[in-house]
Amino acid sequence: MDRIGTEFEDGVTGAHGGSQSLAAADGSYGMADVAMGHPGIPAHLLELNELDVLYQPETQALWTFMRPEGRPSFTPPMLGDFEDWQRLIAESFGPDQVPLKYLILGSRAPGVFCYGGDLALFRQLILDHNRDGLVRYGHRCCQILHRNIYTLHLPILTVGLVQGAALGGGFEALLSFDTIIAERSSTFGLPEIMFGLFPGMGAHALLSRKLGSALADRIITSNRTYSAQEMYDLGIVQHIAEDGDGIEAVREYIRRNDRRHSGLVAARRATKVSWALELSELTRITELWADAALALGEQDLRLMERLASAQQRGTRKAA
Repeated sequence: MDRIGTEFEDGVTGAHGGSQSLAAADGSYGMADVAMGHPGIPAHLLELNELDVLYQPETQALWTFMRPEGRPSFTPPMLGDFEDWQRLIAESFGPDQVPLKYLILGSRAPGVFCYGGDLALFRQLILDHNRDGLVRYGHRCCQILHRNIYTLHLPILTVGLVQGAALGGGFEALLSFDTIIAERSSTFGLPEIMFGLFPGMGAHALLSRKLGSALADRIITSNRTYSAQEMYDLGIVQHIAEDGDGIEAVREYIRRNDRRHSGLVAARRATKVSWALELSELTRITELWADAALALGEQDLRLMERLASAQQRGTRKAA
């Protein structure tokens, strides 16, 4: 366990040395040609603390980049931004409102898409025996995930852009997108099993539907880090871009698919009808996750603390 934990810590710290293609010299993050607003877009959507939102009217694309103030994880403040982001998009975009065809999510954390759950928060809630707090956090994640799976009930295609490490809940979040485009050096993994837990916010439900329950279980319990090529071979990643070319690959995806947008939207909806994935399934799994978290021992909690510290060190190095 200790050797595995050390290897994972090294991987977390090293992730910040990966692709930094978003950090353009002019500060535009490669998005200089994207308008910052549109008359129908609510101002608050463009002023979220940890999400940068840019609208491209000619392609009807809304680009969003996570910009975490601390660890690149789903902290409560970032969850709050995602809740506002989804609410404002659902209220302001779509037919007879601001036109929208594509919703893209990436990250501005160098070398990291997202590390997933807030480990420091989890550890404290466990030490406090606060099941309600764990369940509350998990339910918020599940609600955001479920709304994204069903594209906010808008006729849009969602794209997850990965330019680094997507671990734990970061990987789970990506599974809710219609298409994943990853730069070649990106990595994917579900490390929760190393400290006695399992990914509780979507991995079981989504991987079993995409790959079958046997392969889903193998990925969830393996504690392996997968390459972008391996995820492509499994069908989880749909497109691989060379490092530094992720944004251009998304633009090419939009150009290539714009004429068949309506058909793709309908096909994705049909797939999700066949999934029959209700929010209640996700939240029940989260409650199992909360109970498992409260049963963790001292050694598991120490490892969780070490991983949270490794994430924080990597964030400081990249700053």
